Amino acid sequence: MFAKFTVVGSMSLTFSHAGSDRPTSVVAAEPSARPTPHRNASSAATSTERHFVGASCVQQRPAASAALFDFDPAGTEGNGGGGVSHPASVAVTPMTAAASLSNAPDRPPPTGAGDDPPSSSNSMDLVSLFECPVCMDFALPPILQCQSGHIVCTSCRKKLTSCPTCRGNLENIRNLAMEKLAASILFPCKYALTGCTKTFHYSAKAEHESVCEHRPYSCPCPGASCKWLGQLDQVMPHLLQSHKSITTLQGEDIVFLATDITLPGAVDWVMMQSCFGHYFMLVLEKQEREQSVQFFFALVLLIGTKKQANQFVYKLDLTASTRRLTWEATPHSIHDGVQAAITESDCLVFDSNTAQLFADNGSLGINVTISRVRVNGGAANTVGAIGSSSSAWG
Repeated sequence: MFAKFTVVGSMSLTFSHAGSDRPTSVVAAEPSARPTPHRNASSAATSTERHFVGASCVQQRPAASAALFDFDPAGTEGNGGGGVSHPASVAVTPMTAAASLSNAPDRPPPTGAGDDPPSSSNSMDLVSLFECPVCMDFALPPILQCQSGHIVCTSCRKKLTSCPTCRGNLENIRNLAMEKLAASILFPCKYALTGCTKTFHYSAKAEHESVCEHRPYSCPCPGASCKWLGQLDQVMPHLLQSHKSITTLQGEDIVFLATDITLPGAVDWVMMQSCFGHYFMLVLEKQEREQSVQFFFALVLLIGTKKQANQFVYKLDLTASTRRLTWEATPHSIHDGVQAAITESDCLVFDSNTAQLFADNGSLGINVTISRVRVNGGAANTVGAIGSSSSAWG
């Protein structure tokens, strides 16, 4: 993954002098009202409280139960998109949306080809022999059977005390014949019903399914309590319908202005950026660690697959007077989610002291630039505003 991080200031930060042109599309996160911290009887045991800021909204939530942001498709006032420089300021009010849930299929049909030749009818019949009678997924090696020869998948076996077919005792008896047969046939992806047509040797099946583009996606709103699951092409309609308070701006260069960065506890600022025919989710998250030390995490996620994300580079710039803090990286896919990037520190990370160096009256402006990557002779080059690896001005 491409990534470049340039920091400035007292914590291995490099100071530079001169001014810089700032993008002209701006989201000002100026909350109209700030809720006061509160707890009720049911949340008395909650150790922290989290606030959410979607553009100009601030909402407080317990760490264990998140408030939702809603997405505003019309929130592109004043900017026609595609890098057109028209000042834009978008005001958004918080609201609570009902979470929707769509259940992903538990079992694929015994078919699917993709990169492999189509299975014969005999192969399909053989694949059906491996169906688990509980979850209807496949029992793959190592395959254990009961005294009567019935099999069940490994996941279900851990939850059972008797054979689901004959109610007999579950024994640690290996079915070597079935294991040998499994090694000679191809199994369909468990997400075949939602569009995956690939088949695999049993040893490669789980690895593929962990990154399959047809697996259900969860709601990408960071920390939200929304339990929605759906396919990739349903993510944006879900955001449009159920998360209308998340603001969006069009263009390759925008400024995301997060206000009230001194709010106590955990806070998320979220907005959307539309360019190159894709939507990108911009997230600034503040976490309070041990001894009340606060850290900020800023990153960009593509509403798309990992393969699509690798076609772009994003750049985050914090500038103030003679200071500049820069981070360049490949966007994450919402397939991975925000927390995975934060856990691995695969994003722009800075503490509250550094934030104050760039803040202006409690607001933090982040210049966000999205560029497309062009591959020439195996080397990746950025096309757009990102062309220099240096953070120094002048």
